[in-house]
Amino acid sequence: MLHYLGYFAAIFIGLSLGIMGGGGSILTVPVLVYLMGVSPVLSTAYSLFVVGSTSVVGAWGYFRKGLVSLKTAVVFLIPSLAAVFLVRKVLMPAIPHELFTMGSIVFTKDLLVLVAFAVLMVGAAVSMIRSKQAEVVLDEELHQKSTFNYPLILGIGLVVGLLTGFVGAGGGFLIIPALVLGARLPMKLAVGTSLAIIALNSLIGFSGDLSAGTPIAWPFITGFLAFALGGIVLGTYLARFIPGAKLKPAFGWFTLAMGTFILTKELLFHHA
Repeated sequence: MLHYLGYFAAIFIGLSLGIMGGGGSILTVPVLVYLMGVSPVLSTAYSLFVVGSTSVVGAWGYFRKGLVSLKTAVVFLIPSLAAVFLVRKVLMPAIPHELFTMGSIVFTKDLLVLVAFAVLMVGAAVSMIRSKQAEVVLDEELHQKSTFNYPLILGIGLVVGLLTGFVGAGGGFLIIPALVLGARLPMKLAVGTSLAIIALNSLIGFSGDLSAGTPIAWPFITGFLAFALGGIVLGTYLARFIPGAKLKPAFGWFTLAMGTFILTKELLFHHA
């Protein structure tokens, strides 16, 4: 029964990516862990594949409309791709299975990933809940900026690469403000460029897993991806009629609840 819910959730992940240009990928790891029974560390690898592949479809739609800034994407991806590949190939395999014990909680590699992911979910949720205020501030900042802020773009690129590599999420809630403030991109252009960055980041990170010898259940993950792709195609169509900005706060509250649930479950009810 949970597996059926997991495939339905995959459609929802793609749907939200298509309508809002981001956000849905933050649910991929929790869906894989809690509904599909995949281990947290392996889920981050699978998430990179699913998020990267669905983002390719979304980015292509924006690219065809001229809504991807290639210059900005290249500058952002220089540190980001290096960081995400090294984290997946070198850092993740090097982290020991058991880290330390705190009271009745054994901090394992899997638990560390889930806690880090839940914290990221809370951050993304706050960003989505405040999206309307944030976009007003970004628009005001946009008019004040006169130069392409290379240090900001490179710095955020490095941070996003590290985060994407460690937790398997796209990091769109960090990328879009950086593109608007640092590269002075209009919001629609920032969303399209963000999807292109997320696609390349995620797939390069996944290639790090492949080169590190991570076992991949291809029939399962391609089946899951098929449902997500169906969702993003439907979401891209519905985006013509449904303004993504109106859905972001509600989706943000849902994401906040999910992040809080993971933190509570793993830290309060996780025993040795």
